[in-house]
Amino acid sequence: MSLSLRTWAMLALWLVLLLGATPSRAEDGYDLWLRYRLLAPEQTKLYQYRATELIAGSSTSTQSVTRSELQRGLEGLLGRALPLSENVTHDGAIIVGTPKSSALIARLHLDIQDLGHEGYVIRSVVVDGHAATAIVAQEDIGALYGAFHFLRLLQTGQAIDHLDLHETPCVKLRVLNHWDYLNGQVERGYAGASIWDWWKLPDWRTPRYTDYARANASIGINGTVLDNVNAGATILTPTYLQKVAALADVFRPYGIRVYLSIRFSAPIEIGGLKTADPLDPKVQAWWHAKADEIYQRIPDFGGFLVKANSEGQPGPEDYKRTHADGANMLADALAPHGGVVMWRAFVYSASNPEDRAKQAYDEFKPLDGRFHANVLVQVKNGPVDFQPREPFHPLFGAMRRTPLMTEFEITKEYLGFATHLVYLGPLFEEVLSADTMAHGKGSTVAKVIDGSLDGHALTGMAGVANIGTDRDWCGSDFNQANWYVFGRLAWNPSLSSRAIAEEWVRMTFSNNESFVRPVVEMMMGSREAAVDYMTPLGLVHLMGPGHHYGPAPWDASESRPDWRPVYYHRADRQGIGFDRSRSGSDAVDQYAAPLAAQFNDLKQTPEQYLLYFHHVGWDYRMRSGHTLWYELVAHYTQGVNDVKRMRETWRSLHGYIDEQRYEQTAAFLAIQEKEAQWWRDASIAYFQSVSGLPLPPGYAAPEQSLNYYESLSFPYVPGFSSW
Repeated sequence: MSLSLRTWAMLALWLVLLLGATPSRAEDGYDLWLRYRLLAPEQTKLYQYRATELIAGSSTSTQSVTRSELQRGLEGLLGRALPLSENVTHDGAIIVGTPKSSALIARLHLDIQDLGHEGYVIRSVVVDGHAATAIVAQEDIGALYGAFHFLRLLQTGQAIDHLDLHETPCVKLRVLNHWDYLNGQVERGYAGASIWDWWKLPDWRTPRYTDYARANASIGINGTVLDNVNAGATILTPTYLQKVAALADVFRPYGIRVYLSIRFSAPIEIGGLKTADPLDPKVQAWWHAKADEIYQRIPDFGGFLVKANSEGQPGPEDYKRTHADGANMLADALAPHGGVVMWRAFVYSASNPEDRAKQAYDEFKPLDGRFHANVLVQVKNGPVDFQPREPFHPLFGAMRRTPLMTEFEITKEYLGFATHLVYLGPLFEEVLSADTMAHGKGSTVAKVIDGSLDGHALTGMAGVANIGTDRDWCGSDFNQANWYVFGRLAWNPSLSSRAIAEEWVRMTFSNNESFVRPVVEMMMGSREAAVDYMTPLGLVHLMGPGHHYGPAPWDASESRPDWRPVYYHRADRQGIGFDRSRSGSDAVDQYAAPLAAQFNDLKQTPEQYLLYFHHVGWDYRMRSGHTLWYELVAHYTQGVNDVKRMRETWRSLHGYIDEQRYEQTAAFLAIQEKEAQWWRDASIAYFQSVSGLPLPPGYAAPEQSLNYYESLSFPYVPGFSSW
């Protein structure tokens, strides 16, 4: 009797399973780094005696999601569901909880006094003669974080037989900033529309909200700002507060508080007042009443994020008051409820024509020590605006009496949007490890924001989210790594971005060393490649004005000088670069004295910041012995070559992962190479036209004329909203 084709197919499938392999299947990236796919046979065998039963409570919502996550993760990774138990009956039990929730855990007498609200220990223990793994915390949320850590150990193939891990977060507020509008648009968003479906809230709470909370909790993020910093007042109306409360209900079991960006002029726009003066008693009373209303609906509401007196937004300076006056008025309204104010230091205006990079320091440094205890000043990582590379913001070394939180941009506004593979871990690490010299050597930005340098208890780190309605959340699989590394560094700013990249690759793609090693190398070099083909040697803000897509170093069309790329590079026949030395704008003296002296000296300035601090002649001899013009062309060319190598690396990895994700990355790398070449050629064509110099020997001329590059127009670039 002949077997049917379907029968043969079923037999073949069973044969594959019996041999310990799993058929490759398409993936769309929705699961992020929480894929929980069946581990390789050798890993499964390693863990089968170390994970036999699960002892976890479910009397609170956080305990329930912790137990559910462990069940989900262990079944996916090990291929079998672990039985639930109340007592240790076998070697390999996994015990999760707190001494308050479990008499069994209380019997362990583990020293957990210094764990605080969110810390945890993961320890190999012996209970009634049986070897077990205990995941223990003082509070339920700490146990959830510990559960995710334990699953991460399994996902990345690490040994779990002799565990003694102790984790507490270094930073208190670890917050995503969503630049989402109530109409569904996302400013600087390249992964679809806003995930907040305000029209259907509060009645429909899509499961995507829960998966968003799971992903954030897995990397320690504990707060989310739901709306854009260029906020309207509508989010504070009762209708929308009801919707915000629904999201808070979804996030609460995962330890995530909601925050709102608020419009400083809300008392006028929705409160019927004639002023928003922060010293006006009626305005103060309005904000107190609004805070009371919010906390009645959302008892664990986090607080307000404020953008004021920047880019046309209203603020206290409209009433001849200071940023401290505005922040403190809001802080007083939130203080009875335990809320905080995150007041952005990103301020610039047309009235400061000398050097936009100096304005935040000039406005905030005199206010050091004048902010109330529940105010954090939120400072961008650099003084210009989330550039591929710029020096750390001088405020980090200047406001010793004020808690500062750093603001990173996870979404790649200036870094090729969703299609360029640019892992931002090295950028974040570069800033966090930068030495402000505020207390001498070792006064790193990380020590400023974690409070250890100046003894601040209120600490924070914010990241502008790259999340949208695309199935892969972030516009590409590799963009997910930037969300992941932000969360891990917010938990511990001293972690290695390379180690985090390896974690992410193993969890997201494969534990196969032949895949992991080259992909991690590719990721670690990707940011430097982007700097080279976009803004090498300290250049900044050469992108097209407004939409920030593609090169436009020639552009002088904007009404404001500091919106024009020509403002930032100042190229002329003599040279290129913005003179911020003492003979120029003197931005160098906003840094601590040793750094100011270094940055002021052309010879001592690190070449990666050279053109940020100095206007340098085209024939200036660099440390390589070549001229500046030669090095500029060489860097632009190196960036393109690095992307070509990334493509070659990826081509060599075909077959290691599912075809769907492989092909998308391959297509995006092709786009990146094409656009890197465009950046290189357009920039060189323009700077050559200014300098009048021939190309260095051995370097190819641009593929098109300068007129061609200048003629390009992009009216429908994604992620750009004219607010």
